[in-house]
Amino acid sequence: MSDTSLERTALVELVTREVLAALAERADICENPEKLRQVVENGADRVAFHGNGAEVPLDLAKYIDHTLLKPQASQAEIDRLCTEARDYHFASVCINPTWVKRAAGDLRGSDVKVCTVIGFPLGANTPEIKAMEARRAIRDGAREVDMVLNIGALKSGDYDLVRTDIEKVADAAHESGAVLKVILETAMLSDEEKVIASALAKEAKADYIKTSTGFGGGGATVYDVALMRETVGPGMGIKASGGVHTAEDAEDMIAAGATRIGASAGVQIVSGAEGEEGGTRY
Repeated sequence: MSDTSLERTALVELVTREVLAALAERADICENPEKLRQVVENGADRVAFHGNGAEVPLDLAKYIDHTLLKPQASQAEIDRLCTEARDYHFASVCINPTWVKRAAGDLRGSDVKVCTVIGFPLGANTPEIKAMEARRAIRDGAREVDMVLNIGALKSGDYDLVRTDIEKVADAAHESGAVLKVILETAMLSDEEKVIASALAKEAKADYIKTSTGFGGGGATVYDVALMRETVGPGMGIKASGGVHTAEDAEDMIAAGATRIGASAGVQIVSGAEGEEGGTRY
């Protein structure tokens, strides 16, 4: 194992031990601490290849949230996104809230859900505003909402605020039967913070945790997906988002523990065709 891998192994072991100790009084936060410890003790190489590759599905479309979040997106582009989602039977389209009602109309009668983003992309709105935004989006036709957690609160150690922030949006989503995904923005977090954020989202009754907004300077990595999976256990959804451009990328994320893929290159992933450069639709 390389020196870099050894350093990463030591770091992950250290931060995981600290997190588990700090959260020891809340046993429900991490369902299997010993398993997590064993995984990180085996090193970054072990974590990177975690998962059962034989379980990677042949049909990737059902895993994909077909995504268009760039601020300059036009009506015509939203309509095209929805047409593609219908044609390829993607899990959802993921769009900004202003387009939810239009997308819901475009997708009426199809099996494609409408997903939107809340507190996006900074996560710095108050919990009440995020909950209000979620309720409005759901009234407009969203069935899934991806909220950005309060990154500043997490880094300040204000875990009660982080948990409350998620709980209020979870309540808003679940009262209407919608699904909540919590975006951690992993590129901005230490390994310790990723573990804490994942655990808090699970405690606050989120349905999924998600790696990235696509605007935070980095996207999903196999390592982060595996670490998130080991933290929350098998029952919670994980969405790998940002930088997933090919079928091989998607398969690697699923093998590591992802149950949903956020990608602007959805057509390219499922068809193998050349498409837009990754991220241009974010």
